[in-house]
Amino acid sequence: MNRDKITRLLQDRVFTLSVTIAILFIVCSIIWPATFPTFDNISLVLLNLSIESIVAVGMMLLLISGMFDLSVGSVVAFAGSIAAYLMYWYGMYVSVAILVGLGLAGLIGLINGFFVAKVGINPLIQTLAMMGIVRGLALMVAGAGIQNLPEAFNAIGQSKLLGLQTPVWFMIIVVAIFSLLVSRTVFFRQYYYIGGNEKAARLSGIRVERVKIIGFVLISLLAGLAGILLASRLGAALATSGRGMELRVITAVILGGASLLGGQGKIIGALLGTIFMGLVSNIMILARVSGYWQEIVLGLILILAVAVDVLAQRRAGTTPREYVKRASEVTPPKVEA
Repeated sequence: MNRDKITRLLQDRVFTLSVTIAILFIVCSIIWPATFPTFDNISLVLLNLSIESIVAVGMMLLLISGMFDLSVGSVVAFAGSIAAYLMYWYGMYVSVAILVGLGLAGLIGLINGFFVAKVGINPLIQTLAMMGIVRGLALMVAGAGIQNLPEAFNAIGQSKLLGLQTPVWFMIIVVAIFSLLVSRTVFFRQYYYIGGNEKAARLSGIRVERVKIIGFVLISLLAGLAGILLASRLGAALATSGRGMELRVITAVILGGASLLGGQGKIIGALLGTIFMGLVSNIMILARVSGYWQEIVLGLILILAVAVDVLAQRRAGTTPREYVKRASEVTPPKVEA
């Protein structure tokens, strides 16, 4: 293998993150041979990261197009809360309550997409405002929490297949479907063109606003699915569910190869990023590190991930000043004559 191929391989964050995860796994297996490499521990790690991985898939799609959504954690809480509320207080069928929860989650994404793509509001401002609004709605619906949910609903998140709980299989299915869609279909390839150069994408005939709106709807639907799975797994709907999830998901996605400038990233990278984050959390638990430190470590990992992204962009010719400017700018929507 020549030097150029080795350099390209080392610049591939999916490859480097896979190697890092493998090294972490080997080292931890040596340090904690009786507890870390066991099926019970690995399946627990997968279960814990499954909910965030489903949301991370949608976040990767948005970041490929140069956008992000800070309201996903609130949507997770709201979708689970509204489904639980309808089942508990109105005796609604499980399937209908789930569809209503997903429908309202999709509506939130549609509103976000409309104001970002059509009106031209910065995604940071729009989704930050929506995060507060939806969290308030979740608190109004769920209050201190809704318990005693139907067994048929709880079985969705608590049943097992081949020793793994259902949310893990949902995660695998979502990652597989979106990996195929993003890598094989013309429509989803448009997100790369928009993230790479939005003006050029518009001139080439891509309906940028429509594609952006669909991206926001998809991430909200995935967050809604994650919220319903989380409520069924816990057997209760909590308004505090998903708090801080947006930060963890964005960190994982950037670790997995996305850039705040858009135009790059793979769905499998989102999964690897959440696996890395899940392993770090598991290691801190095994090492009996205080829970307070976990938030500090999360912040440090985010700074490290963005620093790596800045360095990678600098190698591509983008200065730090240009990076900050491009990451915060919003291309105004096209105005019809």
